[in-house]
Amino acid sequence: MALKKKPVTGMKDILPGEMEIRDYVLNIIKDTYRGYGFSAIETPCVEHIENLTSKQGGDNEKLIFKILKRGEKLNVEAAQTEADVVDGGLRYDLTLPLSRYYANNSANLSAPFKALQVGSVWRADRPQKGRFRQFVQCDIDILGDATNLAEIEEILALTKALKRICPDKAYTVRVNDRAILKGMADYSGFPENETDKVFIILDKMDKIGLDGVREELLAEGYAPEAVEKYTGLLAEIQNDAAGVRALGEKLSGVMDPAKAENLATIMETVKAVADIEFGLEFDPTLVRGMGYYTGTIFEVSMEGFGGSVAGGGRYDKLIGKFTGVDTPACGFSIGFERIITILMDSGFKVPESAGKKAFLYEKGLSGEQFRAVLKKAQEERANGTRVAVAQMNKNKKFQKEQLAKDGYEEIVEFYKDSLK
Repeated sequence: MALKKKPVTGMKDILPGEMEIRDYVLNIIKDTYRGYGFSAIETPCVEHIENLTSKQGGDNEKLIFKILKRGEKLNVEAAQTEADVVDGGLRYDLTLPLSRYYANNSANLSAPFKALQVGSVWRADRPQKGRFRQFVQCDIDILGDATNLAEIEEILALTKALKRICPDKAYTVRVNDRAILKGMADYSGFPENETDKVFIILDKMDKIGLDGVREELLAEGYAPEAVEKYTGLLAEIQNDAAGVRALGEKLSGVMDPAKAENLATIMETVKAVADIEFGLEFDPTLVRGMGYYTGTIFEVSMEGFGGSVAGGGRYDKLIGKFTGVDTPACGFSIGFERIITILMDSGFKVPESAGKKAFLYEKGLSGEQFRAVLKKAQEERANGTRVAVAQMNKNKKFQKEQLAKDGYEEIVEFYKDSLK
């Protein structure tokens, strides 16, 4: 019986043309982030199952690829719970592993620590266009800085990277704060233990609109006066720094106004120092689903692409789950696979700094002739040209078409007679 040649459902093979684009984008991201002082690190792809299921990852904890115990530790017959047979899992994001990494290595890291992490993550999600069960995340995080410098630097770095990758695309950074989300719910009169359910409905705003949010809240049985107060508040909010401050004043009875002032300052500072153009808006409906977010949250949307292409926020309590001492932390992640989808769909070609040539040689060359071809290729490579050497196929026309498709601008053919 023949082996299966197709990848496992939700995974994909990456062909050279796409891989070239992926490498190009990754190099831009890393180069940009290093310019802001971020240092590259790496964490294992396998994490302790206790960490992965610690109620920090939201719905992603339902999508973990779990790993069975091995050898003598695996006793299926005696197992009574999943914990008896599972001890690890593939990471579903890079933030939880980073928090464990920092807790384990903080004594050997600078303070604050600016981490750059690129790696694959896995989620047993339903595959669709641009979404796979294995995908790459590109994260920057600042650990140990409680000031809003962390948010400002990350927004500036990420927007610079996006502008370098897609210079012709317009994009908008939307910001909010978990304290403002809770303050609005408390101000409106929702039960304190029900706010998470309210946020889940609010998160659908871009799909069902304000009227849809009102209808769902009422259908859940919330008091009509609370629903009307909440939706009225949402309808009147301005999306600039002044709007954030005005909201902070209105919520002062249930929320510290300093929370709103902090977010307004972030917006004004980013606007004042950014050297590229992009939108920056306060979005009171922005929720972000991860359970570890504690403060500022943000997402980036790009012209011509539904959904976000980047997102993140502050998670000041997560590292303390490992150490017992809270450590301020803030991170931003580029939706790498979504960016690649945008570029592939637009027919993007990687700008070539060096020419590409293909040397095709006829079958049956003498040893001396074969060495002459290789020597010529080495000379071209020494001058900065990318040279691929291959023997001519029987179907030379198709071979040359494929080389041209792969970006080889010049194809040089070597025959026995011409090499005499």
